[in-house]
Amino acid sequence: MAENKVHPANIVSNIKACIPITLDYEGKQYNNWSTLFQLHCRANMVINHIQPLTVNPSVAVPAPTEAEKALTQRLDDIVRQWIYGTISNDLLNSILDPDDSAVDAWNRLHQFFLNNKSARALQFDVQFTNTKLAHFDGVKSYCAQLKTLADNLRNVGDKDSDNRMALQLLKGLSEDYKPFRTSVRHLNPLPFFDTLRSMLEL
Repeated sequence: MAENKVHPANIVSNIKACIPITLDYEGKQYNNWSTLFQLHCRANMVINHIQPLTVNPSVAVPAPTEAEKALTQRLDDIVRQWIYGTISNDLLNSILDPDDSAVDAWNRLHQFFLNNKSARALQFDVQFTNTKLAHFDGVKSYCAQLKTLADNLRNVGDKDSDNRMALQLLKGLSEDYKPFRTSVRHLNPLPFFDTLRSMLEL
C-alpha cells in the first residue's frame, strides 16, 4: 500500500508560488533563493537531490529495484525543473547542460556565484558608500535602498554591521538634516539603523 502513495514533489504544480524569487545573472538574491530552495526541497523530501547523503562504503546497501530507479530519476528531473524554473533566462543559458543531474545544476550555480563573489562585493560596497539622500525623492526610498545594498553585501559574504549602516545613513543625509545628524552622533550607543529610519520617517 505504501508504494502507491504519491510523493510530495509530484504534487507541486507551481514552483513560482513556493519560491517567489527569480535568481538572475547578477545574483543579488542568491542567498535568499538558495535558502528558500533548500527549505522547499526539505519540505518535499528531495533535499538529497541537491545535497547527497554521505555513503558509508562499509555498510551494505541493497541494489535498488527498477521501480526505485525510475522514481529516483523522476524526482531528480523534477528538482532540476524547479531550479531551471526559478532562474532567469540569461542565467539558464549560462548553466544549462542536458546531461546534468539536479546536484550538478545546483553546484554549477553555487560555483558561478562563488567565483564572482569578490567582484560583486566590491560593486555593492561602492554603491553603498556613495548612496545619498539627494539621489532619492524622500527618506523612505533612501533608507530602503541602503537596506537593500546592505543585504546584497551580506549575500556575498560581507558581514556588514548595523553600526556601519547607521553611520552611512547619517553620512548621506542632506544639509537640511544637519541638526538631526549632529544630535544623533552624540548619542551613545548610536541608535540601530531601524531606529534611525523610524526617527527620520516620523
